[in-house]
Amino acid sequence: MAVTAEVAVRTLLSVLGGLMVAVLVYTIATDGLPFRMELLTRWMAALLIDFYIHIAIIGAWVVYKESTWIMAALWVFLLICFGSVTTCTYIVFQFYKLTPEESSKDPIYFVLVRHQKSDVTEHRKGVSVITARVIFTVLGCFMLGTLLYTLFVDGSPFRSELYTPWVVATLIDFYINVVALSVWVAYKESSWMDAFLWIVFLICFGSITTCVYIVRQLFYLSSDHPIFLILFRNNHRDLKSSDPPLMAGAKE
Repeated sequence: MAVTAEVAVRTLLSVLGGLMVAVLVYTIATDGLPFRMELLTRWMAALLIDFYIHIAIIGAWVVYKESTWIMAALWVFLLICFGSVTTCTYIVFQFYKLTPEESSKDPIYFVLVRHQKSDVTEHRKGVSVITARVIFTVLGCFMLGTLLYTLFVDGSPFRSELYTPWVVATLIDFYINVVALSVWVAYKESSWMDAFLWIVFLICFGSITTCVYIVRQLFYLSSDHPIFLILFRNNHRDLKSSDPPLMAGAKE
């Protein structure tokens, strides 16, 4: 079952990454480069804010995962430049790094967790749980304010004239990242109904839902817990970073 899930997610993200590359190439070929002021309508600006809040969230996970700041900075730079192409590439790459034992146990967990040699004792000091709650609350409120303002001054986004080739390409890019985040939500939730509802909200409200979901998970943690525990299922929430289950994926 675990191996089947790994193959399914890896195949899905490989296909979506390839699709996004094709969309980028096609849009550049037919509509030119996106760096033109006339493309930056109010709804395009709102979409970009929504998009880059997700990039910031995925980027935070990448920084946690990578053992060196140079590699973390490189991957984050690629995320900013290429969006979901980088997201898919990075996650698929993490799947291919798994050992057969990890793949047979809980591949999503071992993709999410930071691999680290058993003799390494130094850990990066991340932001506190309280600080993280504030950051994601502010991001969610900022996106909500952006959405309401754009609706008020520019009307509904469901108008055909808004869907220029680059808006369509950005929407595809955005929703591929939503798919990646939905895999994480489905992994975390113990009930398929809860997972389904959260994914529907993700599709409808984007990064507002993502921020609400993360803040909700952060409230399950006490102030002395490391924030990366929200990555894992709730039965891991009381573990410390030095506990054996979190080091089970460490490679020698």
